[in-house]
Amino acid sequence: MLKDRTKGEQRVTFLELFFDLAFVLVITQLSQLLLNNLTPRGAAEALFLLVAIWVAWVYTTWWTNSFDPNVVPVRLVLLVMMLAGMMMALAIPQAWGDRALLFALAYVGLHLVRNGFSVVAARRIGADHNLQIGLLRLLTWSVVTGALWIAGAVAGGRTLVVLWIVALSLEVASAYVGYWVPGLGRQQMSDREIDPGHFAERFQLFIIIVLGESIVITGATAAALELTTARMAAVVVSVAMASVLWWLYFNTVAARSSQDLGAASDEQARLARDAYSYTHILLVLGIMLVAIGNELVIAHPLEELDRAGLIVVVAGPVLYLLGHAAFARIMIGRFRYSRLIGAALIVGVGFAASGTVVPGLWTQIIILAILVGFAVQETVAGPPEAASPQQSLNPPAASTGGPTPDSSTASDDQTAEASH
Repeated sequence: MLKDRTKGEQRVTFLELFFDLAFVLVITQLSQLLLNNLTPRGAAEALFLLVAIWVAWVYTTWWTNSFDPNVVPVRLVLLVMMLAGMMMALAIPQAWGDRALLFALAYVGLHLVRNGFSVVAARRIGADHNLQIGLLRLLTWSVVTGALWIAGAVAGGRTLVVLWIVALSLEVASAYVGYWVPGLGRQQMSDREIDPGHFAERFQLFIIIVLGESIVITGATAAALELTTARMAAVVVSVAMASVLWWLYFNTVAARSSQDLGAASDEQARLARDAYSYTHILLVLGIMLVAIGNELVIAHPLEELDRAGLIVVVAGPVLYLLGHAAFARIMIGRFRYSRLIGAALIVGVGFAASGTVVPGLWTQIIILAILVGFAVQETVAGPPEAASPQQSLNPPAASTGGPTPDSSTASDDQTAEASH
């Protein structure tokens, strides 16, 4: 059931794309949750759920990087996890209230099904003892954090908030402590192989899915309202905004980062963990906020944005650009300063707009012009020469001794792959 590395890089399968479609509804639900509660508390609740959903998706991506989705048992597990993803999406509107238990059961079930299957599969194929111990570590972590999720959902109130924060914090930090379990030890950083082409493509396609969701929100919002000239202009700006976000990522960044990951050799596991698993959530969050900002402007294109709406319209592209800068810093050891300059300019637009009565549509047009300007400049200049990932200012993973989500000893390499 494990992928055959001797066959070279493998493409993302149709089943993996089918699995990802469940997350279109997840992102839509999260967008609506935040849109309906544009307050600090509403933002914190939506961000927390986004991180939880992202953890579930990322761990599954690591898992399908090692397990072959063309094998029937693996296919069935993916379909079960897809159903769990749908249940989480249905629970999101009341995830902090009446549907907390549904969300917790679906979330915990997704992790337990995946990691439990990995343990059974390892025994079935006669894997060595160290591999089975590694899988037990990860299953143990899923059981412990899962108990916290379910206990919080049952308790409700402040206890729910505390237990869920503890559970998600443990899951996010688990890779950095090597999934340590008393009596079973911890995973250690070591060289290992991943399928860099497949891994990078999974994240790139997820960005496409989130961008597609922003288009869906634009169309659905406009279709339900009177199509005035100003509103049609807002639709054009919204589609242009999604297009330029696509351009900034896929024109050079996606292809170059895939090449860098493939050429990273002993750095692959660290880069896959830090640059993709942890940094891409900034891109997803940025696109999600841009979609919400589009919805606000389309609804009232000629009205001044209130403070919450202005923050959303500005924060979306700023987080997206900062995500690009952080991604480049990890991948090639230096920032893409054009992204930082663009983020600073957009923040300046936000401050300027807050003291005027400029309609939301014009604020969005100015932000779009800034993004288009950088996209044109980068396209005309051509892709920058990339430094080798081994030249990164970050210390090599092998020298730091820090874990990756799927790395440890030579025998544990397959362990983490199986669990993620």
